[in-house]
Amino acid sequence: MLEIQGVTKKFKQHTAVHQLSLNVSEGEVFALLGPNGAGKTTTLNMILGFEKPDEGSISVDGYTVTENLKEVRKRLAFIPENVQLYPHLSGKENLAYFSQLAGINYSQDQLQSLLLEAGLQEKAHDSPISTYSKGMRQKVGVAIAYSKKAKLLLLDEPASGLDPLSSAELSQLVRKVASQGATVLMVSHDLFRVKETADRVGIFKNGELKKIVNASEVTANDLELIYQGIVE
Repeated sequence: MLEIQGVTKKFKQHTAVHQLSLNVSEGEVFALLGPNGAGKTTTLNMILGFEKPDEGSISVDGYTVTENLKEVRKRLAFIPENVQLYPHLSGKENLAYFSQLAGINYSQDQLQSLLLEAGLQEKAHDSPISTYSKGMRQKVGVAIAYSKKAKLLLLDEPASGLDPLSSAELSQLVRKVASQGATVLMVSHDLFRVKETADRVGIFKNGELKKIVNASEVTANDLELIYQGIVE
């Protein structure tokens, strides 16, 4: 689904990403760990088409990002650390608006079903986003991904600032999306949450993917020791 081959990105004299190659399969959750400045966000920006690689290629569902960006963006959804929604509109109205931008019109019942599928309680559907917690806004973001029928979901620090319960709920949502066939690439600093959510974990340092770990084969403590051994 997501194929990154020999990608390098430089900003003047600084190499943000160096010779990155990575394949993430359909239905897989892949997490990127690494300190600030390691190249994780630059990688997301290249997948989204906001930055162009200096070398190598990135493709989503067989479409190369630099040559078929419109087709790529039809197939992906991006949930940043702080989901940008219209505060004066309700969750349902935001979902309707962003679905229409993607060229899809849903009935009120369908919008409600999408929000429920994303874990947002029905009583909040018609309340303004300004009254939502961060966790509730993240759920609207997941509903938007559902509404687009996104094949690739990109998450940038999705659990940052969430309380433990909301963070656990988000992990369950991510696993649910993957179980339905979507590919998920997430960036996070939360080793425990990554261990609970991801199938594989890639550790970045200085723009290079240093190691890939199968999450099922390690404990959270093991992952922390591996991470510290690489980045320190």
